[in-house]
Amino acid sequence: MYNISLNGHWKMSEVNKQDWLDVKVPGSVMNDLLLNGKIIDPFYRDNEDHAFEVALKNYKYSRSFEVTEEILEQDEVVILFKGLDTIAEITLNDAKIAETNNMHRTYELNVKEQLKLGTNKLTVILYSPINFIKEKQDQLPLWGVVDAVEGYPHIRKGHSMFGWDWGPKIPDLGIWRSVSLLAWSNSRINDVYVTQSHIKNKVIVNLKVKLEKKLQKIVNIVVKLTDPKGNTITKSVASKRIEETIYLDVLNPQLWWPNGYGEQPLYKIEVLLEDGDQILDQIDFKIGLRIIKVKHEPDQWGKSFEFEVNGISLFAMGANYIPEDNILARNSKERTEQLIKDCVEANFNMIRIWGGGNYPDDNFFDLCDQYGLIVWQDFMFACSEYALTEEFKETVVQEVIDNVKRIRHHACLGIWCGNNEVEEAWVYWGISADPKHKGDYIKLFEFIIPELLKELDPETFYWSSSPSSGGSFVEPRNPNAGDMHYWEVWHGLKPFTDYREYFFRFCSEFGFQSFPSLKTIEAFTLPEDRNIFTYVMEKHQKNGAANGKILFYLSENFLYPKDFDSLLYTSQLLQAEAIKYGVEHWRRNRGRCMGSLYWQLNDCWPAASWSSVDYYGRWKALHYYAKKFYSPILLSVEERGANADIYLTNDSLTDLVCRVMWKLRTNTSEVLQEGTTTATIAKLSAQKIECLDFTDILTEEMKRSTYLECKLFLSGEWISSSSILFTKPKHFKFLNPQLEIEVKETDATFETYVRSKSFAKYIELELSRVDCKFSDNYFDLSAGDVRRITVNKESISEVLDFETFCSQLKIRSIYDIVGGVL
Repeated sequence: MYNISLNGHWKMSEVNKQDWLDVKVPGSVMNDLLLNGKIIDPFYRDNEDHAFEVALKNYKYSRSFEVTEEILEQDEVVILFKGLDTIAEITLNDAKIAETNNMHRTYELNVKEQLKLGTNKLTVILYSPINFIKEKQDQLPLWGVVDAVEGYPHIRKGHSMFGWDWGPKIPDLGIWRSVSLLAWSNSRINDVYVTQSHIKNKVIVNLKVKLEKKLQKIVNIVVKLTDPKGNTITKSVASKRIEETIYLDVLNPQLWWPNGYGEQPLYKIEVLLEDGDQILDQIDFKIGLRIIKVKHEPDQWGKSFEFEVNGISLFAMGANYIPEDNILARNSKERTEQLIKDCVEANFNMIRIWGGGNYPDDNFFDLCDQYGLIVWQDFMFACSEYALTEEFKETVVQEVIDNVKRIRHHACLGIWCGNNEVEEAWVYWGISADPKHKGDYIKLFEFIIPELLKELDPETFYWSSSPSSGGSFVEPRNPNAGDMHYWEVWHGLKPFTDYREYFFRFCSEFGFQSFPSLKTIEAFTLPEDRNIFTYVMEKHQKNGAANGKILFYLSENFLYPKDFDSLLYTSQLLQAEAIKYGVEHWRRNRGRCMGSLYWQLNDCWPAASWSSVDYYGRWKALHYYAKKFYSPILLSVEERGANADIYLTNDSLTDLVCRVMWKLRTNTSEVLQEGTTTATIAKLSAQKIECLDFTDILTEEMKRSTYLECKLFLSGEWISSSSILFTKPKHFKFLNPQLEIEVKETDATFETYVRSKSFAKYIELELSRVDCKFSDNYFDLSAGDVRRITVNKESISEVLDFETFCSQLKIRSIYDIVGGVL
């Protein structure tokens, strides 16, 4: 097998022009123009409009490559495009060899007849996706979300590239994944499908190996399996058949577990096709030995929806993932790995790949394997109406085949889901009255895709839509069966406490917006833009009603902030508190509810959004909160009026003896009442351990100056704390905490000690000019307490000496947002 990369140096120009630019493939038009100084940053101020104009034009990419006699002598020669975005015409030596219409597909083109000895010229013409969908929409209007360019459901391209209520209208185009020339004779490996049979102390690994075509002579199919310690099992089969199944016994297997439940050992598999001493073809990949099931079964509350891994039912904790950049060429392995590490640090065990973007590349799944994040994988359909023409059906079928074969072997893969919110849209949104398109929905998501999966990956659970109770338009919002998207908090302006009225079986989407940090806003604005209602700030707020919603919730909960930066900070507190209310409630009801995936994890550009990690990788308050409310051992308090119930949730695999100390304090931190509760909490369970009734002491006036402090201890060690108000923060009589900071330096860290002279809530630490990640942030302190916050020097974006670190260190609490006047 010859495998010649055609990545690297290409030329790019607008069609009908000859001003060729030197560019690199994989890449994209927007990124190439940006790197060559032909356009300005599309994310800066209102430059999005200029980028949209770029996408109205057609572009061509071209390169030359050499072909030897050895290549021409091979029986088969193909060019493999792993990703073309999207409407393209491909020519080789001026002969058209293909047209493409799907960025999610792989295209393998037979070019043996077009190749010649010596220099060959490959050209790709990319046509404007905007002009394409406009023409299609004029012919057949299809419903889609109002924040995107009309007509986007006609094209198999990441929907959100055309705009969403958190993303810009920058539908980039390009050769976005690798290109290569493959040549071979006799045969090659067409496909390897791996399944597992788990028996006590043994796993049988089954490999179904398919070859390209029937062999003319006997060859060896060799399979090597190497365990995490480097021990190898090898099996060889002599065959001339097109398909062979090979079994490998793994004794005393090391099981793969999600983050928080165990380790993530991976086994390397090498499949070789050999003719004597010659290797004709080879495929390598890694697997984890595990069983993942989704239980959707009748029970006392309705019908369950929970993930079971190696026989353990886990509470899914995580968020929804969107594309990391609207300009896909700016993605990097390092950036993705940092995002996955951020998930692990916040105690995620699951990540949902939302259906309005694109299928991540192999590196993403490798990282989820490595770090232990179960992947909920949507197919790339979201919030839209689709016309199942023959052309559309043909390309979607191949899209499913390509991506299922590519992804299915990964240990992290937990579920295939047909789409995001399309079933719900048909039932509740009134998207269309066309019975044909509604029938097309059933054909595509409840027949075509699941039938393909029965053949390609029957081991992985399929769910036709999210949210759903099981399909066929039957109550997709049924809170007692299946998964749920809940948006009454936020879109419906319901209070945070409204989450506590619902006991969803699995909440796969719910969210609350905030603004990013001032550092992020400074990256795309000028000083005169820094008001949330300026033109530029509103260009970076894609949900038209969102600023009003943020201010509504602010008015319900906090006093009005003194300045722009304080408003940003307060918006993040609102977001974090909202999501905390939901997650803690559902985790208190573990067993009935078995999953919480908030919307959303990340951003595709710098903007106001529902993310917990912004475009530049900066943690918002929500992500620091997630680290706490997704902690395996969770202390939570449910306050109602003058009462407070203390809960412990134990998502570990060990029974725990815990001690909780509680104190009812005044705003000066004077103790009014106190007590200690010790309880044994069974593994994988939640339990109410204390009911506190303060009716006799908490008058309406006292509520405004009294709080409850709870501290959790495990084996005598402090684990976490929770401070509960009995009134809205805007009505609480906060005193000046006179926060004090002391910093000590070690070789690897800056240790920051924070003290308070009275009760301080929502304490935030930051460095004024550089980025830094604190071990904890957004915490509360009672008078006299000391909190140590660690900063690893390697987490700071610049090397800082002790004096510079101290001079940049800033601190504030809720007392400071109105200038200390409370």
